[in-house]
Amino acid sequence: MLILAIIVFGMVIGALAQLIIGGKNMWSIDWGLAIVAGVVGSFIGGLLISLITGHGIEIHPSGIIGSLLGALIVTGGWIWFKKRSAV
Repeated sequence: MLILAIIVFGMVIGALAQLIIGGKNMWSIDWGLAIVAGVVGSFIGGLLISLITGHGIEIHPSGIIGSLLGALIVTGGWIWFKKRSAV
């Protein structure tokens, strides 16, 4: 059940990151990218921010903000990579 919750949370955070970044079609969400960016971004950003603030691995707003920042970095990097490889 925990793994399913992590995937759903990652999907929501990844989709939110895509909506914030935008792109050519702002309302079209790539759900595969949303899941990967959300889970990877949550792991890297959320864990890093939570450990820096001293909350450990408990759920706090700082971890959620870190998850969103991590997902924004992963999503932005993926969009940059796709634009660069298309040229």
